[in-house]
Amino acid sequence: MTAPSEPDVATAVPPVGVVGCGLMGAGIAEVMARAGLTVIVHEVDEAAAARGRSRIEASLERAARRDKLGSANDVLGRITVGWDLDALRDVDLVVEAASEDEAMKSALFRRLDATLVRDDAVLASNTSSIPIMTLGAATSRPEQVIGMHFFNPVSVLPLIELVPSLLTSTETVTRVQHLAENDLGKTVILSQDRAGFIVNALLVPYLLSGVRMVESGFASAADIDAGMVRGCAHPMGPLQLIDLIGLDTVKAIAESLYAEFKEPLYSPPPMLLRMVSADMLGRKTGRGFYEYAR
Repeated sequence: MTAPSEPDVATAVPPVGVVGCGLMGAGIAEVMARAGLTVIVHEVDEAAAARGRSRIEASLERAARRDKLGSANDVLGRITVGWDLDALRDVDLVVEAASEDEAMKSALFRRLDATLVRDDAVLASNTSSIPIMTLGAATSRPEQVIGMHFFNPVSVLPLIELVPSLLTSTETVTRVQHLAENDLGKTVILSQDRAGFIVNALLVPYLLSGVRMVESGFASAADIDAGMVRGCAHPMGPLQLIDLIGLDTVKAIAESLYAEFKEPLYSPPPMLLRMVSADMLGRKTGRGFYEYAR
């Protein structure tokens, strides 16, 4: 999975695939292309593919304006965004970044494994909470299935959680860790395959506590956030962070944690459930605990 220092038809490595071009998928595709890898991105239809490509273009243009990037066009030239899964046949790694839905992800892994990718390809998931064993069990190659959890914004945050299941091979861990560290320049931490992994198992109860404070009238979202930013030197407060992550994503992670551990601190508060039902998902819909220009 190591990209060659110079493009060469005779020695070029296979491209990598990314399934999903929302906020996370677009970021994953961008950092891989910026590392010199050829990236094939899959979306569900032509309209979604166009939105995904526009998302990548906008991010690269911002990076170029900040002198964080030599040429946006060079990076874009290494990215293909389409809606035909057959395009992934020759990749040696697929990173799935679809919605945080266990049934959807399992069906996708089943299809990728059965008909679409090479026998030696690694299937990775950017899931933040779904057991990797569940996704591996949907395939005939659980030893080649691994969690590869990036953090938002992908181009800025340096961390990747690698999550092998009980059946993931040492070779798969080594291959993906080499890609993450040597090609992408990320810091890698290894987590056991349990809901929330390392970061979210610590972070989500804190975020839910912020929701419960607002819900009970104990304090306003603005005062809670100001307290954590000004008093604890956090870059943003818990309610601001929920809006950035997406209330639906936080809800899904909390439900996965609660399903596994049955501890009350993981249970999503009613206020969070109601806001998700009202499509108040944070920045991506223009309204969450705060309102955003769209």
